Amino acid sequence: MSATHDTTIDPAEVAKFEAMAAEWWDPNGKFKPLHMLNPTRLDYIIDQICTEFGRDPKMDKPFAGLRIFDIGCGGGLLSEPMARLGATVVGADAAERNIPVAQVHAKQSGLTIDYRHTTAEDVAATGEQFDVVLNMEVVEHVPDPLTYLTACQRLLKPGGLMVCSTLNRNPQSYLMAIIGAEHVMRWLPKGTHDWQKFITPDELFELLRKAGMEPVDRKGFVFNPISWSWALSDRDLSVNYVTASTKPDAG
Repeated sequence: MSATHDTTIDPAEVAKFEAMAAEWWDPNGKFKPLHMLNPTRLDYIIDQICTEFGRDPKMDKPFAGLRIFDIGCGGGLLSEPMARLGATVVGADAAERNIPVAQVHAKQSGLTIDYRHTTAEDVAATGEQFDVVLNMEVVEHVPDPLTYLTACQRLLKPGGLMVCSTLNRNPQSYLMAIIGAEHVMRWLPKGTHDWQKFITPDELFELLRKAGMEPVDRKGFVFNPISWSWALSDRDLSVNYVTASTKPDAG
């Protein structure tokens, strides 16, 4: 399925990630920061889904019966764990070369995941809806965040949950995400992020409200250079952070 409605797609941003597609599952490659962050992202996502839908994470396949849409799925770093937890997963990416990478890895892992080269707008236009939308590290790459988030809202069933993470915009985030990750550590190619597109937590909450969502939680992802690990924080949202919001029930 190819993308046709490009209102929130920046071709230059797509090209960056297409160039890195083959390295998605290399923990020491260009996506090393995501591999390091992924366990903490998953902890937050699983906790929010279990809380919202009354699921017990200790059960076998706790997400059975839930449909999850993973926007900007890349190579499937989040789609695969969701499928293992029992969810029916659709992974979508505007970077066409990411899709075969994700498909091959899912097949090797014995997982059934519906991967599509498409956009949030295209899927929303079909009327297809989901219980959960995972919208991780995407909103800072689109030219019109409100239009994009509104499409994401349309993808949710009433009462559905969206988990959205991005990067704060302040001097510390510039130092850590641009200077540190791209220039010093060289975890990412130079130019992967545009600091001016970063969004503060208050700005994101306001955008979510304008898109028809109800923000319910936000936490920071904090990197500890001593333990070389990530952790969730209730107070430190200065660089990476994540939000949870719900779509109000109809009526």
